[in-house]
Amino acid sequence: MGQPFVVQLPNRPGELAHLAKGLCARGVNIVQIQGSSAGDLACALIYTDDDAATAEVLHSMGYSFVAGSTLIVEIEDTSCALGDLTAQLEHAGVNLKGCCLIGRRDGCAEWSLSVDDEPKARAILGLPAVYNLVGSRR
Repeated sequence: MGQPFVVQLPNRPGELAHLAKGLCARGVNIVQIQGSSAGDLACALIYTDDDAATAEVLHSMGYSFVAGSTLIVEIEDTSCALGDLTAQLEHAGVNLKGCCLIGRRDGCAEWSLSVDDEPKARAILGLPAVYNLVGSRR
């Protein structure tokens, strides 16, 4: 999965269409998106097939956004598990920029977490370092 972009949008009709068309004009495909709104603001968590072009499009269109790294974690599917996990990140000073429930099975929930400091988050959560296809550390 590519880099997540958390984009702040005005909460008005057609704004997501405007953003999607801007990405389309650059040939950028939205791979995954989720959004929410509160009052006058909306927020979209977007993954695309071209991180560099996405950042350029967002800048050129004047959108406020943050980019981060994504961790995939599996935790118990209980009422307190996500709160406990995110509290660990908070105490370590890792900022959670977005999260998405991917799926549930056998009493476990799989989450995609967007964070501002992937190496620190991996260390705090006891996750292995990430390796690219040729085996060197990222």
